[in-house]
Amino acid sequence: MQIIGFNFTKISSERKKNPSGKMEIKSNINLKNISQEKVDLIKDKDVLKFEFEFKIDYSPDIAIILFEGSILAIVDKETQKDVLKKWKTKKISDEVRLPLFNTILAKCNLKSLQLEDEFNLPMHVPMPRLSPPQEKGYVQ
Repeated sequence: MQIIGFNFTKISSERKKNPSGKMEIKSNINLKNISQEKVDLIKDKDVLKFEFEFKIDYSPDIAIILFEGSILAIVDKETQKDVLKKWKTKKISDEVRLPLFNTILAKCNLKSLQLEDEFNLPMHVPMPRLSPPQEKGYVQ
């Protein structure tokens, strides 16, 4: 599978109240639809369109960041048939799901960090931090 396109169709951020006290931050990826797509530039290959939703929920009822979009991927005929057949029961194999979810996470996490900064929300992923070196005790 080769990913050839990524598009956002909706980006939404809402802070309902100031973060205070105990807070839980949950993120979730949801595949909404999978369909066959015709791409003019790639007429001889099979392309699937994966529509997704990525949501970061700050509980209890503090804020929500929501992304919706689609990913276009080139797949072989056998994989395409298998994916569309399994999707009827809302299932998808790991060999297809993992690259999709990694792409979604990479794109959405970058945008969400910017939105979290602008809306003065805590980051949903820990950032690396520098700390002073530990002093080693010397025995004389």
